[in-house]
Amino acid sequence: METQTKKNWKRKMHEIIYEADTPQGRLFDVILLILILASIILVMLESVGSLDDKYHDIFYAGEWIITIFFTLEYFARIITVNKPSKYIFSFYGIIDFLSTIPLYLSFFIVGSNALLTVRALRLLRIFRILKVTRYIGESNKLTKALVDSRTKISVFLFTVLIICIISGTIMYLVEGEESGFRNIPVSIYWCIVTLTTVGYGDIAPITPLGQFLASIIMIMGYGIIAVPTGIVSAEYTKSALQKTDQNEHIHTNTQSCSNCNHDTHHDSAKFCNHCGYSLHND
Repeated sequence: METQTKKNWKRKMHEIIYEADTPQGRLFDVILLILILASIILVMLESVGSLDDKYHDIFYAGEWIITIFFTLEYFARIITVNKPSKYIFSFYGIIDFLSTIPLYLSFFIVGSNALLTVRALRLLRIFRILKVTRYIGESNKLTKALVDSRTKISVFLFTVLIICIISGTIMYLVEGEESGFRNIPVSIYWCIVTLTTVGYGDIAPITPLGQFLASIIMIMGYGIIAVPTGIVSAEYTKSALQKTDQNEHIHTNTQSCSNCNHDTHHDSAKFCNHCGYSLHND
């Protein structure tokens, strides 16, 4: 009886902490997001010297209150999963850990509490709460387009790298150390900055031939920037024209398995499609 009560308690806690389909789950996630935003704002305000001098104790106390809450939440997430390692080493598990430890590290490493801004990554959970399926679907298409374009983009980047090496070497020979082109690596750095149209201006050619070559590289840069965009756009359009497979239906539930922490299930699923564990409390 006691074991069954403990099991039901864990399942209920898991539903609240990991899912957003119930009022309690949504409330928990909304509170979590508010605390994440509050923490980020505190860190930003603390970096303003005049405000920190005046309200340092308040900022520090606020950070500790939020950190303690996140610490309890982190351990609660571990306790309510039958296989804790599935959460600990998951994407969100690593982010939750990294967003919790900075303030504790500040006892040993000065200034590490500034790393609390990594909590901004936890705001990704808002997509599960709002169920913005249209945006999730579009992001899936964009991800697929990027994956399908990886070979072409890799070849393109390799070509650009070769151009930068050759151009940088030529500029080193033409300009020399007098113009700031102290060595070939520095010249390649200048070429990359110029080719990408960033143009820091820390190094500039002074000879007519060097300026002519720089002009060619600048013009070439405008064309090169458009290439990866065109590659991805072509793949995205190609994907959009294809018929949508029935298996690509976007499911709007946030059901999470309390055994293996798998969270991609059909809307009508009763059992985890990864480990077969029951998704419901009954």
